[in-house]
Amino acid sequence: MILDDTIVAVATANGVGSISIVRLSGPNALEIALKISKKDNLNSRYATLSQIYNDENELIDEALLIYFKNPSSFTGEDIVEFQCHGGYVIANMVLETTIKYGARLANNGEFSKRAYLNGKIDLTQAQAISNMIEAQSEDAVKLLARQLKGELKEFIEDIREDLLFMLAYTEVNIDYAEEDLPSDIFEQINNKIIKIQEKLKRTLDSSKRREGLMQGFKVAIVGKPNVGKSSFLNALLDFDRAIVSDIAGTTRDTIEESVKIGSHIIKIIDTAGIREANDTIEQIGIARSKEAINEADIIIGIFDNSREFDNEDKQILSLLEESNQEKLIVLNKVDLTTKFDISKIDNYIELSCNNDISILIDSLEKILDKNNDSNEIMLVSSRQIKSVESTLNNIEQAIDPLNTGELEFFAHHINEALEEVSNITRAYEHDQMLDVMFGSFCLGK
Repeated sequence: MILDDTIVAVATANGVGSISIVRLSGPNALEIALKISKKDNLNSRYATLSQIYNDENELIDEALLIYFKNPSSFTGEDIVEFQCHGGYVIANMVLETTIKYGARLANNGEFSKRAYLNGKIDLTQAQAISNMIEAQSEDAVKLLARQLKGELKEFIEDIREDLLFMLAYTEVNIDYAEEDLPSDIFEQINNKIIKIQEKLKRTLDSSKRREGLMQGFKVAIVGKPNVGKSSFLNALLDFDRAIVSDIAGTTRDTIEESVKIGSHIIKIIDTAGIREANDTIEQIGIARSKEAINEADIIIGIFDNSREFDNEDKQILSLLEESNQEKLIVLNKVDLTTKFDISKIDNYIELSCNNDISILIDSLEKILDKNNDSNEIMLVSSRQIKSVESTLNNIEQAIDPLNTGELEFFAHHINEALEEVSNITRAYEHDQMLDVMFGSFCLGK
């Protein structure tokens, strides 16, 4: 796809640094670069050291210019990168000069958009580029790098091929019933449906389980007042983020902080102590605590070894048992005289938040690592998850019409599934089905 304008943007972050990169892309990229550098030519994929000038012939800087000739570039267009000295002023002067010579300032994401329109990347790779910039863990970066290489694209293409196969054979059976079709064709179709269902369900479950890899897993600390929730948060952060006192209800709202555990960035949420409260503000805080529990990926339930088990502890246990999230049960203050009935809790970790919490950190890291199943494909956006859910729904709705011989309804649902799953990579066109249909059969002999 040829676009008739040339775009420009500063490709490095604002601030002082050793280098700034200004990137030009479009049909006039080379022409503009030659004007600025006063060069006769630039060799593709070679770094050329050159003085660069503004439109009034004033020296701006000495920079490296790299020319990428179309279609062998990120966008599929001519690209020229100016690698000039760092700092906002120099990069902005180069940017303004390119604009005066005919370029326009690029919109957000426009370089990636052009790469997509020119067939250099698909939507899965574009999504991976966007997410890599904001990734909150090393595991997320590794996973996105695989997606950038085309892993999810290949996964979706395999499913598209199977769906196209089903649709093509079904359409032939509907429109050309007299044609000789393989005797086991519907058995093949049924087997493909079962395999697609299994693959999509496994991918969907794995993706939902690992959503925290992208933005950071949410870990909620819950317990009744004064069990040591805020002390644990402060120990984890290694500074006094939360106020610690013996007064019940000191933490009256949720407190959120980010911290690195192993290779993971997690969002740790210290919740208000859950109890029966008459104070309106405290009641709001407790309601938010319960909401935080529902939204968390992992819950740390803390109980106080130095106090007797009571109805408030019972309420906390009930909330933990009702949740489907990963849980860690902590018996805190084991350095004090034991009064807590330990028969009420199972698989708990003993510690003192005032002394050493390393055993809890190790347990938390094991759960985080477990959620990183590197062998599974992962969907990295709500858009991708929604498309897979809709695809799966249509495939499941197609099973009954296939078994009852209502092929028009079966074809409708498979066509819908094709369109939904194609939203992840590239739009489905009806001609693709016709290519399979007429390429696979000798119709109109």
